[in-house]
Amino acid sequence: MPAPDRPQRLVSAKGLTPLSYAQIAGWRDDDHAFALAAFLRSARRIIETPPKRRHPAVDLDALVDVARQAIGLGPVAADAARRFFEDHFRPARIDADGFVTGYYEPELAASPVRAGKFTVPLFRRPPDLIDVDDGNRPAGWDRQIRFGRQTDTGIEPYLDRAAIEGGALAGKGLELAWLADPVDAYFVHIQGSARLRMAGGGLMRIAFDGKSGHAYTSIGRLAVERGYLSAAAADKAGLEAWLRQNPQDGRDLMHQNRSYIFFRQTPQITSEEGPMGAAGVSLTGGRSLAVDKALMTFHTPVWVDAAGVPDPKAPPGGAATHFRRLMIAQDTGSAIVGPARGDLFFGSGDEAGACAGRVRQPATMTLLLPKSRSEQRH
Repeated sequence: MPAPDRPQRLVSAKGLTPLSYAQIAGWRDDDHAFALAAFLRSARRIIETPPKRRHPAVDLDALVDVARQAIGLGPVAADAARRFFEDHFRPARIDADGFVTGYYEPELAASPVRAGKFTVPLFRRPPDLIDVDDGNRPAGWDRQIRFGRQTDTGIEPYLDRAAIEGGALAGKGLELAWLADPVDAYFVHIQGSARLRMAGGGLMRIAFDGKSGHAYTSIGRLAVERGYLSAAAADKAGLEAWLRQNPQDGRDLMHQNRSYIFFRQTPQITSEEGPMGAAGVSLTGGRSLAVDKALMTFHTPVWVDAAGVPDPKAPPGGAATHFRRLMIAQDTGSAIVGPARGDLFFGSGDEAGACAGRVRQPATMTLLLPKSRSEQRH
C-alpha cells in the first residue's frame, strides 16, 4: 500500500507540545478499560524486561513504577481506568505530521512439508543473518539497514526477495511451513505474523524473526506509478486482486520489494491470544500500535486521532469513523518510520484484514509520558 514521505525524525523532547487531557478531543468518550487491559500485558513485560529508552522524554524508571502500580490495580471499570492514565501519565502531542495504516494477523491453510498444492515456503531465520547496529555497521551503510549477512570477510548485504524466491535458500532446512499461494505468502510477509491451519490438524502461530535488511518498497505505490491500478483501487483488496489476476507481472512487482521476512514459531501463544508483537507481548485488536522502534519506547500509551478509519463492523466500502482511541506501542514494522507514523492492529482473520487494508489516513498522535512518584503527588 502507498506510504507517506518519511517524516522528520524526532531527536529530542522539543518535538512535543504538552497538553491537558481536556484538550484531547474524544478523550472521555473512549473506553479506557480496554486500553488498560492492553497496557497490563505490557506492564508485566516492562517489569521482567524494561524496554530500551528510545524516546528522550520517556522516563524508564517512571514507566517501570507505573507498570507495578497497574498490576496492583485488578479489574477496573472504564472511568477508573481513565483516571489511572490521567493520574500516572501526562499527555504531549507529537509535533509532526502523522499517518496511520492498518495491519492484521492472516489465517491461512498450510502444511509442515511440501506436498500437493503447498509449494510456497515460509522460512526460519538463517544462521548467517545478523543484526546490524552502530557497533558493527559497515562504513557507508545506511543507518536504516538493521540486518546483514555474516561472511568470512565481514558483513555483506543479505539476499533479496528475488534471490530467495528464486531458490537461494532451498535445501538448507529452513522451511518453517508451506503455503499454497505466493500472494498469500507475500501478505504474510507484510503483516509479519500468521495463524496457520496445518494440514492434518493443529494450529501454528508464527511471528517476525528478522528480515533481509533491504528497504521496504510499497508495491501498491509502484502499481499506481506504473498505471496498473488507480490510487483509489490500490488498497489491500485491490492490490491483492490485481496480483492474482496478473501472476507474472505480479511476481515481478512483488520482487521490487527486496525486503524479505523470516519467521519463528510462537507456541507460547494460545489460540485466543493475538500474535506476539516486537515488544514481547501478545497484541490486542484495536489497542496495539506498531511504531518506529528507533524513535519510540515500547509499551508507551499513545492517543491516536485519525478521521475516516473504517468501522471494523462495516462491510468493505461501508461506514468510516473518526478514530480516537488510546493505543499501546507494542509492535514495529519495516515500513513504520517516523515519530508520528503508526500501524493500527485490527485483530486476526479475514474481517480484520478487510478493515486494516483500507486504512491510510493522516493522524495526530499524543504520547502519554509516565509521571514519576513526585509528579503524581502534585
